[in-house]
Amino acid sequence: MTSPLPPELKERLRSDGFARRDGLDKEFRHKAAERIAAKALQFSDLQDVTPVGGYWPIRTEVDPRPLMEALLERGQDVALSQILHPHLSWRLWQPGDVLVKGGFGVREPGPDAPEVFPKALLVPLVAFDRRGGRIGYGKGHFDRAIAALEEQHPVLTIGLAYAVQEIDEVPVEPHDRPLDIIITETELIRTKSA
Repeated sequence: MTSPLPPELKERLRSDGFARRDGLDKEFRHKAAERIAAKALQFSDLQDVTPVGGYWPIRTEVDPRPLMEALLERGQDVALSQILHPHLSWRLWQPGDVLVKGGFGVREPGPDAPEVFPKALLVPLVAFDRRGGRIGYGKGHFDRAIAALEEQHPVLTIGLAYAVQEIDEVPVEPHDRPLDIIITETELIRTKSA
């Protein structure tokens, strides 16, 4: 039996992850997003998966838009997350679609965009480890979304991160859903959960 994690441990790791991510130069982040997109597009497990769920970037997250646009160009459907706290919904997206300001200041599709149930998810993060452990913003939206989708069908989870966000070990709690793949500007990591 594992003992509960001290909440301050994850908060400290989250703060450290933000500091490392925020410390990256804007031009570096832009080029890294392009390299991450190129690696993801070459990943054979993502070739024919549709729809793919993505996110609209906030703060200094890896910008998934170059990847999402390339997926659309090769014929895959892309959906953006919509926060319906405490859950996420997924709505089809195309570049140029009008987005509304949702929960936590995230830009998201309006309620008229068709809802879909992604077979792969692009997941933002603050820190990660090679086992697929992920620290997010602490609200559990993606963990709940992954669990809900897994009740319907298998879902490929792909964390998008900068290499500096890697830590030795993410403390895992029972509700945490490990990532299958993590793609950074330097490598594609098949996690031990994959």
